[in-house]
Amino acid sequence: MADKRLPLVIELGTEELPPKALDDLAGAFARGVAEGLEKRGVVADYASVKAYASPRRLAVHIADVAVAQPEQNVERRGPAVSASIGPDGQPAKALVGFAQSCGVDVSALEKLETDKGAWFVFRAVKPGQPTAALLQEIVVEALKGLPIPKAMRWGNREDSFVRPVHSLLMLHGADIVDGEVLGLKSGRLSQGHRFHHPQPVHVADADSWLDALRQAKVMADPAERRQRVRDEVARVAIGGVPRLSDDLLTEIANLTEWPVGIACTFEREFLDVPPEALVTTMETNQKFVPVFTAEGKLTEHFIGIANIESRDPAEIRKGYERVIRPRFADAKFFWDEDLKAPLADYQDALKNVTYQQSLGSLWDKTVRVAELARVVANRVDVDAGKATHAAALAKCDLLTRMVGEFPELQGVMGRYYATRQGIDADVAAALDSFYQPRFGGDAIAAGKVGQVLAVAERLDTLAGIFAVGMKPSGNKDPFALRRAALGLARTLIEGGLDIDLRAALTEAFELVPEAAFIAGVKPGKDGKPPVVDIGARRRELGDEVHAFVQERLRGYYTEQGFSVDQFESVLAVAPATLPDFDRRLRAVGEFARRSEAASLAAANKRVANILRKQAEEADAAPIPANVDPAHFEFDAERELHAALGAARAETQGLLAQKDYTGTLARLAALQAPVDRFFDDVLVNAENPAVRFNRLALLAQLKATFGAIADISRL
Repeated sequence: MADKRLPLVIELGTEELPPKALDDLAGAFARGVAEGLEKRGVVADYASVKAYASPRRLAVHIADVAVAQPEQNVERRGPAVSASIGPDGQPAKALVGFAQSCGVDVSALEKLETDKGAWFVFRAVKPGQPTAALLQEIVVEALKGLPIPKAMRWGNREDSFVRPVHSLLMLHGADIVDGEVLGLKSGRLSQGHRFHHPQPVHVADADSWLDALRQAKVMADPAERRQRVRDEVARVAIGGVPRLSDDLLTEIANLTEWPVGIACTFEREFLDVPPEALVTTMETNQKFVPVFTAEGKLTEHFIGIANIESRDPAEIRKGYERVIRPRFADAKFFWDEDLKAPLADYQDALKNVTYQQSLGSLWDKTVRVAELARVVANRVDVDAGKATHAAALAKCDLLTRMVGEFPELQGVMGRYYATRQGIDADVAAALDSFYQPRFGGDAIAAGKVGQVLAVAERLDTLAGIFAVGMKPSGNKDPFALRRAALGLARTLIEGGLDIDLRAALTEAFELVPEAAFIAGVKPGKDGKPPVVDIGARRRELGDEVHAFVQERLRGYYTEQGFSVDQFESVLAVAPATLPDFDRRLRAVGEFARRSEAASLAAANKRVANILRKQAEEADAAPIPANVDPAHFEFDAERELHAALGAARAETQGLLAQKDYTGTLARLAALQAPVDRFFDDVLVNAENPAVRFNRLALLAQLKATFGAIADISRL
């Protein structure tokens, strides 16, 4: 009986589920059911597990599921043998109680010998339960494991779920699996399309479920529904090229059960508004698909996706056009009104907007960022006047009407307003680009002024928020400091901004008000403000933020294929700038692929251990700075000294040009003389002069490689 397999489908019918959470809910439900079956030993084709979902259902289908568990081997460990038999040879109460709990006599128990002693055990084989008897519990477990941020209750029910539930279908083959979940008894009835097929849908068996829903105008397969949305957009597209992002596609598909495309238009006068505002309205607020020309210019056409096949699609089109018109009118009004005042006029108002209680207003932050932008710009040979001008205007668009309505357009609108008002093109572009990278995979700012502003902004954010004691903890990162740190590192590296990161952080902390450092330390038990050594606190936090930024680099470089050892080898020599760190790491990555790398890494590790042991000796004399050839006793010493001297001379120019790849390629030629030295020479010679001369030679070898990275860590 347990060998018989049948398809299984479980479907929970609900009110409309949140579209952005639907895929995660469906995937978690399918995994929960599959894991519940597997945990109970039910044989099934787990590779065929498929999650289904639509706005009004979560479902899982498995092609083959055994109708029963296989026989179950039961083993329960009881008390230790040594404590279970009394002096009279009779079983102790604990042993008798254990046997009774297993439903057997003491004589039926077996003994288990382990390295920690012997134990009584109960072993038995019992028949497996029917799968149908297990499914209710499995479904309940799966639903409890769903990632529901906030459950809701409805009516006078005690049950809670992400949305009210209306139906429960559980079919194993053609048979109904009896059960009750969330107050619903299982059956073979599903829900059709709310308008096209409002009556219940009868499902004959698990394999006909998908087709039965399709006949009722419901596409339960999310992949099929997404493809239908694509096809419908292509079918009705007129006047240009639709732009359907993956995120918008998924959201539309998760809002509809039977998608139908509707071609629409709006008045051309609205095209005078920056396209980002119109596109944001269409995509974010209305879930419409904008249409562009082949050259990428927004047109007056857009596409709506209805959840119904209407007999009069023109009425739906009118409704879509009617609902978008007031939003576009608002955007045009905001645009026209905002243009009446120069961006700089908003600076005074920034003083009335609190950035953070101990860090002051947005204007206070602007002043700090402008000063940092001036310092950074001067160090990387960028126009400091443009950088400080951009910093002074960077927050102004936050107070415009347009950004007040569309917060996601901060920066974008600053660029448009600055351009319309004749502000320098580099400054205008920086007002938008300094927010980059906005998300994972986004590019850094393209222009140098924008890069400088991006660095200054993130330096101030990291310093200020760390100072007030609100650094990230676990999953909590309300100020997105991890993203800020990675954005800072990426901008420095990819922008080639060779500034000393520690020095820049020191300057950022110098600009943070003292009140922030006091706020960042907990009061004493008496409730009084703590006494804080501001200077020491600045240095301490500077080191902490520097390490925080470096930690973000681990993931950044791991994604590019660098190993942890390679990263650590460069980290050990503490390059002052991140572009220099990047150059060294890429050189180490190239070096690690050479045939000589493993031998030289091992030799460097051996050298490091020898020098460390020498330094740890209590009465150890210092190792000489220079090597004296007169103390050489073996040809291997002379050969290594000569080869090392030649390599150092030849790589001086390469190091000066920061050609670390070329330097390590030249140093790779030292493999043979290094190996010969360790084969032929005993470093710890009895003659102190000879021994220290050899140590000096090894110290020079280590320093030569250490000019780039600690190769011993590879």
